[in-house]
Amino acid sequence: MSENFAYPVGLRLSGRRVVVLGAGQVAQRRLPALIAAGADILLISPSATASVEAMAEAGEVRWERRRYQEGDFEGAWYVLITTDDPEANAAASAEAEARRIWCVRSDDAEAASAWTPATGRSEGVTVAVLTGHDPRRSAAVRDAVVEGLRDGTLAAPRHRARGPRVALVGGGPGDPDLITVRGRRLLAEADVVVADRLGPRDLLDELPPHVEVIDAAKIPYGRFMAQEAINNALIEHAKAGKSVVRLKGGDPFVFGRGMEEAEALAEAGIPCTVVPGISSSISVPGAAGIPVTHRGVAHEFTVVSGHVAPDDPSSLVDWAALARLRGTLVLLMAVEKIGAIAATLVAHGRAADTPVAVVQEGTTPAQRRVDATLATVGERVAAEGVRPPAVVVIGDVVALSSRDHD
Repeated sequence: MSENFAYPVGLRLSGRRVVVLGAGQVAQRRLPALIAAGADILLISPSATASVEAMAEAGEVRWERRRYQEGDFEGAWYVLITTDDPEANAAASAEAEARRIWCVRSDDAEAASAWTPATGRSEGVTVAVLTGHDPRRSAAVRDAVVEGLRDGTLAAPRHRARGPRVALVGGGPGDPDLITVRGRRLLAEADVVVADRLGPRDLLDELPPHVEVIDAAKIPYGRFMAQEAINNALIEHAKAGKSVVRLKGGDPFVFGRGMEEAEALAEAGIPCTVVPGISSSISVPGAAGIPVTHRGVAHEFTVVSGHVAPDDPSSLVDWAALARLRGTLVLLMAVEKIGAIAATLVAHGRAADTPVAVVQEGTTPAQRRVDATLATVGERVAAEGVRPPAVVVIGDVVALSSRDHD
């Protein structure tokens, strides 16, 4: 058997004394896991990094500002030695050995009685990897396993209650890589996916054959309004004992009607998990090289729905107030009404030469950007044949990158 073989075990350190010698970068990396494990941590070091000092000030560890002394390990269950003093490390290691306390040494793994594995966590599972003298390989294997568990590419069946369950998942602006890790994992666990047209379509191709994918735009509405039909589809599939994901573009609660779905599920007594998504209001401008804020240019940005014209009685937007703002305006669902919106902003005082960028199908391979001003954006959008989905950015931040799009 290889001399490098280590017997893996999980230490339950809650309420048990752990001594850490040294408060530098190694301790800074290791302490959070010990704190999360509930250990009673004694930190011994003359000095500490700012992050470690903050842990002590928060009461997460007890810090004695001194060097190691014989007898410091009395009553300890586990010891971590991280100082840069070889003599002190050797003496401390000898004490741990004499007291039969498992001891990790950052300076000399061969002299230690325990090794720290590369660890990662995903949904209650702790992954720990040891590869002897190759910590980089340990970290690489750890990362691969954790990522596989998170995004569902590594099959790990688990028992779960078959009760009703729905997740409202924000899929992000369109690029499948921009969905959250949690959203991707829930997709991998789904039995039914109710998808929006603006959700990241490429993710649907990765689903196993048994997963039922429902296009929300094609749900037969009957006597129901479209949203009511979607709500009922979520409820019916969940009550059938299936794990349901409502995959939405962007974020569920940013002009996404996610709250209406959450309310309907709550009324039906069905648990609902909301997974936030990256909103197109910030990600699409960023993908087009436009910062929605910039020092000395814009200290604010406002996100507005443009699906209702400014002169429509049902509009809830105070366009006159928006025109007086100096920051960035980001308009969603505004392609059809952009001419009227621009004219209204100018009429209420926003400069006609204010830069405007319209980014169509942002973050996808089909992304394109059309630049204009408030005075010309209506004509430009029509001339260029811009179609939804598109994000409109209004403000001086557009000029920061407009030279790349002349």
